[in-house]
Amino acid sequence: MTKITIRNAAGTWTVRAGGAVLAESTNALELTEGEYPPVIYFPRGDIAMAFLDATDHKTTCPHKGEASYFSIVTKSQTLDNAAWSYEAPTEAAARIKDHLAFAPGDYLTVEEI
Repeated sequence: MTKITIRNAAGTWTVRAGGAVLAESTNALELTEGEYPPVIYFPRGDIAMAFLDATDHKTTCPHKGEASYFSIVTKSQTLDNAAWSYEAPTEAAARIKDHLAFAPGDYLTVEEI
């Protein structure tokens, strides 16, 4: 079974899309799953949720549960399904409930500041 490790992410983390800061948190969590690179999860209260629109897209992870997705709407574009959360995570991933993760790419950055 893949081991999931969740710990407090040191420092202050931000998410930026289209030049706008969507999230800034000193309470982010770092989730490591097997050999995958770590993923930063931001508390929902530290995210500008007005920029996110829930989508119908879902995926299922055997280790974390069902993920719900959000598109990010910026002034110039919409980043489809660029953020996700586990509304009812498995026991192993319980700490990421009420947190969202973001898929970094050409128009979205997740970084420690």
